[in-house]
Amino acid sequence: MRKDTIVIREIEAKDNPKIAKAVRSVLIEMGVPKVGTAYEDEALDCMTETYNEPKKAYFVVERGGDIIGGAGISPLENYEGNVCELQKMYFMPEARSKGLGSEMMNICLNFAKQAGFDHCYLETLPYMEDARKLYRKVGFKSLEKPMGNTGHYSCTVWMLKDL
Repeated sequence: MRKDTIVIREIEAKDNPKIAKAVRSVLIEMGVPKVGTAYEDEALDCMTETYNEPKKAYFVVERGGDIIGGAGISPLENYEGNVCELQKMYFMPEARSKGLGSEMMNICLNFAKQAGFDHCYLETLPYMEDARKLYRKVGFKSLEKPMGNTGHYSCTVWMLKDL
């Protein structure tokens, strides 16, 4: 693999510390609260194990052995209904503005459809404007209140897309 080759693939055990570091780095860069967000999720340190279940998948963006982004799909926690959640979609600065967000979104939403979900939910922060633009572009609509209970009480923007 050439050093500048970018690959999106399913997460592997060797990626766990790299994706945890990348996600926390982006959250710090964005000034995201460390409490009530993905920053404090226990799953962040064991992503392969967390997503190694039916109807769950996590994908990473790899460049030259480095993990520079990722996103996943999982059933929405504490919710009755056939809804998944787009989770932990973060990209390092070097992965941004290259179309990788749209590509990752397509991969995640295709997985969600194949897994049989009817809707995809997400939570984000009001100042993550570029992310919200991408979500709207692919059909996510704003909600008045959260669905389920993800524990991310600091995320105050909720969106849903029909699959």
